[in-house]
Amino acid sequence: MLEFLQTLSWAAVFQIILIDILLGGDNAVVIALACRNLPAKQRMQGILWGTAGAIGLRVALIAFALTLLTIPYLKIVGALLLVWVGIKLLIPDEDAHGNVKSGTTVWAAVKTILIADFVMSLDNVIAIAGVAQGANPDHQLGLVIFGLVVSVPIIIWGSTLVLKLIDRYPSVVTFGAALLGWIAGGMLVTDIVIVEQFGEPSGTVKLAAEVAGAVLIVLVGRLLAKRKRAAVADA
Repeated sequence: MLEFLQTLSWAAVFQIILIDILLGGDNAVVIALACRNLPAKQRMQGILWGTAGAIGLRVALIAFALTLLTIPYLKIVGALLLVWVGIKLLIPDEDAHGNVKSGTTVWAAVKTILIADFVMSLDNVIAIAGVAQGANPDHQLGLVIFGLVVSVPIIIWGSTLVLKLIDRYPSVVTFGAALLGWIAGGMLVTDIVIVEQFGEPSGTVKLAAEVAGAVLIVLVGRLLAKRKRAAVADA
């Protein structure tokens, strides 16, 4: 354990935690909505079991994604997905959780949480897998689990604080969206198909792709957000 912590990429841990907080804020809302009709004594049970299930599900999905990303074209698809998610992060979204049903038993609430988490996890999983791929292969899954263990309690018990922080400092969301673009750029140029066609990208080329991805998401996201706000104001 000590050796793992000493060799851990703390930059990657920070990126995973930030991704989990920004893309996992939805999970905190879903958990709250799913447990809202439970008796007061059972709410904490629902939250704890739902959170534990969500962590296990996420680890399994990411372990699977780490293997999948070695298949040709999947990094390209993943990169495009992250670009879309990053842009969407910058666009205001109204009533995204109106269809989440509340359970009347702990198991019903946990089931709702797990189903919603599975549907909502794809963006998160691809982003974290992209971060972990740059780490020591022997530590990739451990890195993912460590990042999740640290970030999930922040999401669940600190969601209100995080949301207030994001409301007060919108640049946090912009930074997170740019981070997704950065990861997407790096994933795109390291896909097996690209490497076989053009060779292993140099550090400069990879950096240029990462910067381009970050800039693209911020510019397009802000433009679309501006248009949406203008459309709402005119309605």
